Amino acid sequence: MNKVRNWPRITIYFYQGSKVKFVKETARNQRLIASSMAGISRRQAILQTLSINSNDRIMDVGCGAGHLVEQLAKATSGQGQVYALDPSEDQLAEARDRCSDLSNIIFLHGSADNIDLESGVCDIVTSTQAYEYIEDIDAALLESTRILRSGGSFVNVSILWDYFRFYGPDETLNNLVHDAFKEHCYHQMLPMELPGKLRGLGYKYIKNESLAFMVSDRDQNSPARYLETMMANFAVTHGVSKKDVEDWRVQLTEAEVEGRFGFTSYPVLTSAYLS
Repeated sequence: MNKVRNWPRITIYFYQGSKVKFVKETARNQRLIASSMAGISRRQAILQTLSINSNDRIMDVGCGAGHLVEQLAKATSGQGQVYALDPSEDQLAEARDRCSDLSNIIFLHGSADNIDLESGVCDIVTSTQAYEYIEDIDAALLESTRILRSGGSFVNVSILWDYFRFYGPDETLNNLVHDAFKEHCYHQMLPMELPGKLRGLGYKYIKNESLAFMVSDRDQNSPARYLETMMANFAVTHGVSKKDVEDWRVQLTEAEVEGRFGFTSYPVLTSAYLS
């Protein structure tokens, strides 16, 4: 099931063709983001949306380092089953380590368009920022629907990337870095597309909930601290000069010192039930 090339999540797509150390660095930044206030708030929103029973079987598509998987496994009181799917062995290794004390998790290395599970086996399918990185999203959503039982829950978090923005640097320079970053995923505005796609697959009671936030600093609990690094590295590998990227980062620091720095992001939680 070697289809990682068809699922270019940030951990792989950012540094495709580069040295492995860059992949690991990016994966590390993702784990730091997941541990920040942004990651925590998204997991809380997902858990609050779901009604998890002790015997539920749950799939987490694009599990990353297993932050949500850990919470889902605990929510079933150890009696249910959680499937953790990711195309990155680095991330799965982190997830296994994080969840080493939990016995009700099965880790799956593979892609979202070819899940090694029987049809109708899951009560819940969750995903956090995975589908927007899949070129053939229709195939991936169809596969998630295949493994979900009738009446099962689907909960996804994706970002409206048009509203993902750093503030503080010179506008022309800032636009240069942000325009380069637009190449990092296939579906920039997935929350706008998802309701129609889900409706076509037979889902009902489709709802969207805004998880938008703004931060004005880059401390260790701020996702902006780690996203800045990821964006800078991505821009350098996609046509922006190192000098321009360095100037951009210097101007971000100056803006923070002067009290005019800002970062906005607009995640959306989409929930639905399969008919």
